[in-house]
Amino acid sequence: MHKLKPPEIVVLSFLVAIVLGTILLSLPVARAGEGAFPLIDRVFTATSATCVTGLVVKDTGTFFSPFGKAVILLLFQCGGLGIMTLSMLFAILLGRKLTIKDNLVIQSALDHHKVEGLPRLIAYILLITFGLEAAGALCLFLRWNITENWSIAQTATQAIFHSVSAFCNAGFSLFKGSFMGFRGDPFINITMVALIFLGGIGFVVLMDIPKIRLFKGRGMIFAKITLQSKIALAVSAILIVVGTSLIFLMERGRLMAGMSFGEKAWSALFQSVTARTAGFNTLPIGALSAPVLLVIIALMFIGASPGSTGGGIKTCTFGIIMVAAWSMARGKKNISIFGRTIPKEVFHKVFCVFIAAIIWIFAISVALALSERGHADGFGYSYFLKILFEVTSAFGTVGLSAGITAQLTTVGKALIILTMFVGRIGPLILALMIALNKDVLVYKYPEERVMVS
Repeated sequence: MHKLKPPEIVVLSFLVAIVLGTILLSLPVARAGEGAFPLIDRVFTATSATCVTGLVVKDTGTFFSPFGKAVILLLFQCGGLGIMTLSMLFAILLGRKLTIKDNLVIQSALDHHKVEGLPRLIAYILLITFGLEAAGALCLFLRWNITENWSIAQTATQAIFHSVSAFCNAGFSLFKGSFMGFRGDPFINITMVALIFLGGIGFVVLMDIPKIRLFKGRGMIFAKITLQSKIALAVSAILIVVGTSLIFLMERGRLMAGMSFGEKAWSALFQSVTARTAGFNTLPIGALSAPVLLVIIALMFIGASPGSTGGGIKTCTFGIIMVAAWSMARGKKNISIFGRTIPKEVFHKVFCVFIAAIIWIFAISVALALSERGHADGFGYSYFLKILFEVTSAFGTVGLSAGITAQLTTVGKALIILTMFVGRIGPLILALMIALNKDVLVYKYPEERVMVS
């Protein structure tokens, strides 16, 4: 009997969840709205939820019944935690000890390098996840109970659904315009931004945060946390500041011209944070200028941090690539950051993920442009930019859309489904394959110089 390898376990776990989700969403009880719901749309919705993407072909709030919404919530909750992590938890609860292969799957998924104590790590993950989701739901409930004329049951439903969706970086919303109706509400903005940030920063970083001591004597203490946490926090902070500043400066006199300063600031911050993997919006994405769309594409490509609920190539990958480029430009042989040297095997993994992501996004964008060419009015630069936006959003499991998702052909939807799936598990599978297939160097070919400029 063939024993499944760790990459195969990961793939099968997500495939099983998508198939089960598709079956449940196919039941008549899952729908409240009228209209056709073909198989491709059911698979699309199940994949988007399981891969915590948030791209939709049917309005979640009106088309699906409470049962259908519960199925979608369950799918992105499981997808956020990681199907393989949950399966290992159930194995522990049933009294089965973790094998070395089980440990390898979990530690690779979470980028946690200590094999011992993984059952405790899983318990921490569940405690942190459900604790923060409960806190977020309570904050949203208390606010909406004051500001909105909803029943207690409706308020609780909205609060729980959006809190879980935000922490899992899923981007699914029961509101037709996502969070555009709350762009000027500081309480809602702060709550959602906090949930998205904490869900996308990574579980290892979340466990490191209590160790941070900002000031001790004259200097800042950052030494007690891991290098991964330092890179993830530093890169995330830089991306949030740069993204917020660029969106604010480029849209303040255009799309945000009629807003107050507070609404402009909150909108820019919200869109900068959510663009890296969450998929909610307080601005109409399709109406954004081309330069802002390109900024958001870059943020979506980078994505969240390792071991988090989000996608993308990850903040640590981007940080190491930038540091490596700077080190090479200065003629340094080693890649060092925060007083630590990055091992070559880590850089090799980072480089492979980076290049593979670029190739995939480019190839699928071209394929999608060809498949949609006969179905787009005035196909040109602006439409191709929207296609690139859509593909990057799917690969980064973000869920932001420039408004073309629902109009895609069957082939186009299939390409986006494949991209969501690859974007969610592709970087993990590639990292696992590199880790499991280390070759011992027994010989070396002679070197020869090549011109590169």
